[in-house]
Amino acid sequence: MFPDLTRDDVFTLETKRLWLRWPRAADAAAIRRIASRAEVAEMTAAIPHPYPADGAEAFVLAARAANAEGREIALVITLKATREVIGLVSASSEESVELGFVLAPAHWGKGYATETARAVIDAVFSLSAAPEAATYVRLGNVASNRVLEKCGFVEAGEAILDLPERGGATPCKRYRLTRHAWGALRERRIPAMTQQMQGAPGAGGGSAAFGAWA
Repeated sequence: MFPDLTRDDVFTLETKRLWLRWPRAADAAAIRRIASRAEVAEMTAAIPHPYPADGAEAFVLAARAANAEGREIALVITLKATREVIGLVSASSEESVELGFVLAPAHWGKGYATETARAVIDAVFSLSAAPEAATYVRLGNVASNRVLEKCGFVEAGEAILDLPERGGATPCKRYRLTRHAWGALRERRIPAMTQQMQGAPGAGGGSAAFGAWA
């Protein structure tokens, strides 16, 4: 689905405040700190809580494989100023591209999720033929709803999903963003995504699926 450009671990996206890059083995401790938080896990489809002791390492290995095979663009979110890992984002290729992201609670409410989502959506529509991007959000996840709406997503109905890590049947909203709608929004602002093939932070390590979840 995704081109050779994204399948190399030097692939990086740059925004005003963030570097988005392939995860690496050295990121496992930071990933574990984020994913092990109950308030993070409960809003996702698949992060277990309590988080397994080897969950971050497994995530890194699986994501690198998915990136290398072109099935996903799975990246860690890092602050430009400090290189601190503050979250993860993924775009996985199915019938449409499924978007998912998580942030450490200490960085909620600062606009990082919107900045990240715009960069990844730019990359998806620039580098693939995907007709749309989509995601599910648990009912009551107001913050993620707001992020998606800022990025042009529109509601596309509700569904009850079977999410074993969330106890089974879970009511969710579906959100969609078409390529045409994104193009219209993009024309009205400076693109959020800049490809950085030089001068990016060191590469290595990997990430797998938090799944399509906002």
